[in-house]
Amino acid sequence: MSEPHDYDEYGCPVGAAVPGFKAPPPPPSTPMQGCHCDVLPLDPARDAVDLFHAYGAPQGDAGWSYLPYGPFAAFDEFRGWLESYCTGSDPMFHVIVPRASGRAEGMASYLRITPAAAVIEVGHIHYSPLLQRTVAATEAMYLMMRRVFELGYRRYEWKCNALNRASRDAAMRLGFSFEGVFRQALVVKGRNRDTAWYACIDAEWPALEAAFEKWLAPENFDDDGRQRVSLSTLTAPVLVKTG
Repeated sequence: MSEPHDYDEYGCPVGAAVPGFKAPPPPPSTPMQGCHCDVLPLDPARDAVDLFHAYGAPQGDAGWSYLPYGPFAAFDEFRGWLESYCTGSDPMFHVIVPRASGRAEGMASYLRITPAAAVIEVGHIHYSPLLQRTVAATEAMYLMMRRVFELGYRRYEWKCNALNRASRDAAMRLGFSFEGVFRQALVVKGRNRDTAWYACIDAEWPALEAAFEKWLAPENFDDDGRQRVSLSTLTAPVLVKTG
């Protein structure tokens, strides 16, 4: 499907104008509060112990397999990594704290923050086994996406190892459309990494927001906590078909 475009004075096709474009601000380092979880700027002094135990130290869970760091054999090593790598402004790390436990049970970050292009990426996502497949896990991604588009970003990206089937499925469930695979994009832990690209854009946000709100509504869950309508069903109409 061809994208809308204009023509310049030489007759060359050029991208459509973006009237009144203004670069959005960087995301603030402030909490995001939901009904099922809070997404908080990572604080090693507060969060290191909870995260280390949530990940099942010393070896942790399989979530480390596709990350460029970890697992960490000892707590001091893990906390040192948090302090040296996870306290900057890009990547901007957050922890996910379910209301049910009150403890950090996973991490995610904003990265490649590019206000001049109104583009931002979500990554470094590592949910512990305690957080995986919970309503809080999904709500955390919704809160991070909502902040991005409310700030005025035009594009929100998700990239992952092309072999990471769980991450690829999660991206599409959350409303990120597949855009292709960059072959031999990186070398991670001494191994080749092909990178799968996904993104959603501001024009899709109203439909995605409605999908998340419908899925998160209490009436979407029965007395046993089972969903009545899946999020994938609600976001599927938004996904852009490629290839």
